[in-house]
Amino acid sequence: MIHLNMYQTAFLQYLKQELPKNTSTIEAISTALDISYDAAHRRVSLKSKFSIEETIVLAKYYNISLDRLFETTNTEFVAIEKTKHIETEAELKLYFDDSYNSLYPLLKQKESRILYSAKDIPLFYNLNGDKLSQFKYYVWLKLLNPELATKSFENFAANPALIEAGKRLGSLYYNLNTIEIWDITSVNSTLKQIHFYYQAGQVKTETALQFCKLLKQLIKDIAIKLIDKNLEFKLFYNELHLMNNNVLVSTPESKMLYVPFTLLSYYKTADKHTCNEADIFLNKQLQNSKLLNTAGEKERNTFFNKIYSKIDALHNLIEATELLDFE
Repeated sequence: MIHLNMYQTAFLQYLKQELPKNTSTIEAISTALDISYDAAHRRVSLKSKFSIEETIVLAKYYNISLDRLFETTNTEFVAIEKTKHIETEAELKLYFDDSYNSLYPLLKQKESRILYSAKDIPLFYNLNGDKLSQFKYYVWLKLLNPELATKSFENFAANPALIEAGKRLGSLYYNLNTIEIWDITSVNSTLKQIHFYYQAGQVKTETALQFCKLLKQLIKDIAIKLIDKNLEFKLFYNELHLMNNNVLVSTPESKMLYVPFTLLSYYKTADKHTCNEADIFLNKQLQNSKLLNTAGEKERNTFFNKIYSKIDALHNLIEATELLDFE
């Protein structure tokens, strides 16, 4: 009995730490377990014991890692969720819908913030429904669905419902308190995809050139966004840290960390300890990065000109290849 009381006491103490400030432990237990206030009070006062099922329900409801509570080694176990595997347009649409439903409750809160470690151009910029975003859908689905292996971009038409779901998710990202960490290599994967499918004969020359123009315009739009005083947007340049597309969403009461798993799928966790560690790590990267918002015009232009040069180089390569083929 002593050991059971000891474990329940430890669990209750840990639960109190994880709850938002000024939240009653009794009310929290009553809500999560759907039991009366008196029944919850008996458990808090140790007059009644949590069943195994109740402990699991509470742990899931409040994102408590039972492994961390009773861990005795240097290995940490974290409660996480993983998005489902994607192969079809319907599954990609569901991915967009689920991502929206996961992010919206967090981002609608006042003083919420997104911190995006951008190994690639942030996903949200590729969801506006233009031809470049449809090319992204094409690339993702081809890489995930073997049945599309021989299909050209010109023979691909994204479902309107998929495009609308993407726009809906992308719309969450505007007018937010957003911090992004980039390197000039953050544009590389998109350039490689354009070049690869052009060389493979699955994207026509004029289409590939149009992709380059749209990509350059996207970067110009970000450059303009950077100096817009009405937006809470900060762009940091870090040429030493290898970004990994981690996304940390912070609100006054909680945090959520999104970590890439495969091409599109990701792990997400609200584990307080893990999110705080990620927050500390990412903020250290910010300290070692250059804030382009406050940098001089010369430094800011140097950063964007390097990216424009990469895009122009691919544009010129495609044009030159077309001329050689014509000759």
